[in-house]
Amino acid sequence: MKSIALATALAVLAGPLAAQERTLQLGHLANEDNSWHQASVKFAEEVERLTDGRIAVEVFPNESLGKEIDLINGMQLGTVDMTITGESLQNWAPMAALLAVPYAYDSLERMDEVASGEIGDRIEQQIVENAQIRPLAYFARGPRELTANREIRSPDDLNGLKMRVPNVPLFVNVWSALGAQPTPMAFSEVFTSLQNGTIDAQENPLALIRSASFAEVQDFVNLTDHVRSWIYLTISEQTWTQLSDEDRAAIQEAAQIAQDYERELFLESLDTDRQALEDAGMTFVEVDNAAFADRARDAVLSNVGEDIRPVVEELFAEQSAGN
Repeated sequence: MKSIALATALAVLAGPLAAQERTLQLGHLANEDNSWHQASVKFAEEVERLTDGRIAVEVFPNESLGKEIDLINGMQLGTVDMTITGESLQNWAPMAALLAVPYAYDSLERMDEVASGEIGDRIEQQIVENAQIRPLAYFARGPRELTANREIRSPDDLNGLKMRVPNVPLFVNVWSALGAQPTPMAFSEVFTSLQNGTIDAQENPLALIRSASFAEVQDFVNLTDHVRSWIYLTISEQTWTQLSDEDRAAIQEAAQIAQDYERELFLESLDTDRQALEDAGMTFVEVDNAAFADRARDAVLSNVGEDIRPVVEELFAEQSAGN
């Protein structure tokens, strides 16, 4: 009797262990409050539900599984399963640069059309072929805005403005063409540099402006909307090919649910971030976006890679026709 009881107990314990066939590790750079992380957790829950527990997903925020480029390299080697990544993939797939071209998308709706349309399909196909990484879904990123201690309503107001930009040649050259004096600088140095007057301005999405406490050293958020971009939830092609058709379908469905969920969180965050910055004393300034875009286009076209220049020209032409 004891042996029967023991065998039954072991069978009960072994049941859920046997049901779980695989654990996927998903690492990313965002913190636990970020909508990307919350959507990743939602994705993990949906994968478990849709595979009846056969596949589990462990989510590692805050670069705890590695930095973005390290994770990409690991996915190519087959040692990492998943990450959230975007224009960094242009190192392998040049078309990935289209995820963050200044003034290429004049609205969230237009960005969605491109990301989910024929151009988006071409970007994703090149990423799969060249980087051996498969995009499953995409998340929107907040538009980059220009903060300063003065109102910037037109490109003429930029004259001589000392501003920090990321160390991205395209960004440096575009802001120079607009009349500013862009200075590449590590993000960790920006607050102090604004505080001591080394620079007068910087540009980032509202979420980062808020989390970096720039309201303490900047008075205005000038709504330039100069870069709208998206980022992908991705899986290693090696991992993908090891999954059954049934499990691939489940993971793809879970990714779509996560994408829809992240969009809800993203739209809410735009409102809450703006309100928080206004409450902290910042004034939001409407900008002549058309004037900025018109003056920036030549600089953008002369500084993007030849591989994507025809596509950027097409995007600019469509925007001009629509306005």
